[in-house]
Amino acid sequence: MTKRMLCGRLVHPIGLGCMNLSWAYGDPPAHEDKVRLLNEALDLGYDHLDTANIYGKGANEELLAQAVMHRRDEFLLASKMGITLDGPRRGIDCSPQAVAAALDASLKRLGTDHIDLYYMHRFDPNVPIADSVGAMARAIEAGKIGAYGVSEWSSAHIREAHGVHPMGAVQSEFSLWTRNAELGVLETTRELGIALVAFSPVARGALGGELKDPATLGAKDLRRNMPRFNEENWPRNLALIEQFCALAKAQGLAPAQLALGWLLAQGDHVHAIPGTVSAAHMRENFGTLNMAVGAAAMEEAGRLINQEAVAGHRYPDVMRASIDTEDYA
Repeated sequence: MTKRMLCGRLVHPIGLGCMNLSWAYGDPPAHEDKVRLLNEALDLGYDHLDTANIYGKGANEELLAQAVMHRRDEFLLASKMGITLDGPRRGIDCSPQAVAAALDASLKRLGTDHIDLYYMHRFDPNVPIADSVGAMARAIEAGKIGAYGVSEWSSAHIREAHGVHPMGAVQSEFSLWTRNAELGVLETTRELGIALVAFSPVARGALGGELKDPATLGAKDLRRNMPRFNEENWPRNLALIEQFCALAKAQGLAPAQLALGWLLAQGDHVHAIPGTVSAAHMRENFGTLNMAVGAAAMEEAGRLINQEAVAGHRYPDVMRASIDTEDYA
């Protein structure tokens, strides 16, 4: 598969989401294993690394500084700001002051003077879009960032922001079993010439086919609080996943490769950033770029795994409140 444009730069459409290496999915691996995985990813050809200031409260950005910043010219670097943490409480602050302060802090942690793509991690309803985008535009003018993006924003707010200053990318959860992007963001980004970067493209590992019982997940794993993985919904979802895995096997594909192949077929402007702590999975995901995924198989995958077939919402109620993008009732 040929490279695709992201913020004025041609990159492979499968990048590496780095969050898992520091936070969210149980206990992270040993430091030397993280460093090894990141460098092996660059050796394979990964050229888009995605992080954020809240991943491990800055630890993920610091990891990239220690592990790969000596290879800075080999990859497009993306980070995010906007989500604030006060103990267990989360908030959102995309005020101009917060944009500027968070950016400088991220640059320091990353050990670089330039972030290629800098996102507002969530929509801040308390700050005029022109104000927050204006802060991003000033950061571009100062040479601190190459382009700005937004994450989990609605189509209307994407259009408004793009009218203030052209946007480089929109990041949203998008996979066979999370189709919110199809309610507007997928077409809006296509129309405006904005890259759509899909996070959790393998359904938070569910479509990898290896998770059989969420009760085995670590105590700190965020999936323990997600409705699709609870005792009520998981049996139905697992039945779908088993059929999906059989479909992938019949095509000579790993389940994750079928999931990624389907996603990248949704538009030439679509990118995916699967995350993993497994070097084998990291290689498997990138290998999708060299696999032929037939149209019939992708159609069957979409019929089998979709918003109507999957049981449970993607987020618990407390997290749904912070999502701006279009949602299913």
